Amino acid sequence: MKAVGIKEVKARLSEYIRAVRGGEVVLITDRGDIVAELRPPTQRADVAGTLEGALGTLTEEGQVTRATRTKQGWTWTTRGLGLEPGTAGRLLDELRAERP
Repeated sequence: MKAVGIKEVKARLSEYIRAVRGGEVVLITDRGDIVAELRPPTQRADVAGTLEGALGTLTEEGQVTRATRTKQGWTWTTRGLGLEPGTAGRLLDELRAERP
């Protein structure tokens, strides 16, 4: 793992990308403070199967935390913006008419 300043990363980005491609982690600093990190992408198993499988994989990787309680019939409802039906369409029509 190496730490480099933003200016150096900008000047030699290809070199650091090659290092990351080789498995190295590069910390990017701004005035001595770490502000970002370049690392190789994690290799995930095929999570395109079921939702339960995808959540299981993400949980194992520490990317998500599963709920501890069930929904118990709870559903999400939205209230909208309080605008009359058709308002968005009218606004879009006005914006389109203003274009050259």
